[in-house]
Amino acid sequence: MSNSEYVKHADDGNFNSMVLKAEKPSLVDFWAPWCGPCRAIGPILEDVATQYEGKVNVVKVNVDDNPATASRYGVRSIPTLLLIHGGKVQETQIGLLSKQQLTTMIERHVTSM
Repeated sequence: MSNSEYVKHADDGNFNSMVLKAEKPSLVDFWAPWCGPCRAIGPILEDVATQYEGKVNVVKVNVDDNPATASRYGVRSIPTLLLIHGGKVQETQIGLLSKQQLTTMIERHVTSM
């Protein structure tokens, strides 16, 4: 599994500074290594991160290692994707999404900023 230079990893300690205080919108992927759909969406997120470099932060949060952040956002199923901007959740999607679904979700928010 390659690790894109554009996909960041946040944890309970740095989530506020990386996501909530970020100037740009953040697409946050709550995932776990044992989750098949989470692994399947990984390469799609890398493509999206590359496509929206400079416009959107793509951030992954491992729910096993960071239960406080996952709990704070009520994550019960994974993958859960949140689009956060200005410290607030703008949109939530649960489950495996296609690249088209992800880019549509991002475009709804990026074009309005």
